[in-house]
Amino acid sequence: MNFAPTESQKAIARAAREFAEKEMRPVVMEHDETQEFPLAIIRKLGELGFMGMTPPEDLGGAALGDVEAAAVVEELARVDPSVALTVASHNSLCTGHIMLFGNEAQKKKFVPGLASGRDLGAWGLTEPGSGSDSGGMRTTARPASGGWVLNGSKTFITQGSVGTTYVIMAVTDPSKGKKGISAFIVPGGLKGFTIGKKENKLGMRSSDTATLLFEDVVVPGENLLGRPGDGFPQALAVLDGGRIGIAALSVGIAVGALDASIAYAKARHQFGRALAEFQAIQWKIADMATEISAARLLTHRAAWLKSRGEPFALAASEAKYFASEAAVRAANEAVQIHGGYGFIKEYPVEKLYRDVKLMTIGEGTSEVQKMIIARHMLQG
Repeated sequence: MNFAPTESQKAIARAAREFAEKEMRPVVMEHDETQEFPLAIIRKLGELGFMGMTPPEDLGGAALGDVEAAAVVEELARVDPSVALTVASHNSLCTGHIMLFGNEAQKKKFVPGLASGRDLGAWGLTEPGSGSDSGGMRTTARPASGGWVLNGSKTFITQGSVGTTYVIMAVTDPSKGKKGISAFIVPGGLKGFTIGKKENKLGMRSSDTATLLFEDVVVPGENLLGRPGDGFPQALAVLDGGRIGIAALSVGIAVGALDASIAYAKARHQFGRALAEFQAIQWKIADMATEISAARLLTHRAAWLKSRGEPFALAASEAKYFASEAAVRAANEAVQIHGGYGFIKEYPVEKLYRDVKLMTIGEGTSEVQKMIIARHMLQG
């Protein structure tokens, strides 16, 4: 088993890191304070190919592998998790859903714009009354002449108010429960499709999160993804892939926290010694570094399995669960190492501490991941 990244993988990660340091770091706190969506940065990431990492070149994508995509998300998250979340969700959820389950006409129509970053993708599963319980979905789509009529709402939608292309899950046959859910590509701007509340969040503040409202929105029939009733299993498959992105994002946050902690511990002196010379600080650094290595290995294993077309759902849940919880611990220890300075915005660990909690919630909570892992073990 070869754990060494290839020269190509190193170059891709290096390009992402250099971009993050040059373009993102100078404005990260400004965007956090204003909650401004960093559209200019996203456009530049599109020019680098990072808004369409895995689609093939004939659809405008960069044709990167899943391991490379995970490395890019990690490097971006190390500097600004909000930008990394935009990149990860855009790639794995909206674009990923169309790539996995769209027909050739749908891919040719929608993927090039998404892959270039000219269009921004959003994915709508969660509703006010149904988070982890997708079976409680209330948004409906009824057949009409030439298409479907969509009614309902979605909440906590990443890129909700800035998106241009949406994949929306809706109930098409209430009598079938989860088997009556279907997925649709919904272009922004359709009559009756409006943007509701934009959320004012604890962290990830420049990542756009909003409510979507649908009132008699007519969606063309050719925008149905797969067949009626395919939406729920499609969503589960998309979430499996998305969890690798969240795991990579978690690793990046943890690395950012560790890097900041090492720099601070070396520079800060107490009792005539650098903090880095105290065993208590050294042990915190050691724990953070070890958990980061383990989280990265779990993440890359899941990405590697996915890239080979092998079953990866269990590996993705393990990676997402461990990496997100490890990142929370790393951010917490980073603030502790910084002491009072970790509680003020002049130091990056304050933002990482706020951003990281979402990792244990989005794309399936830690509790949901443990349920998935246990189910795999008990059914094996």
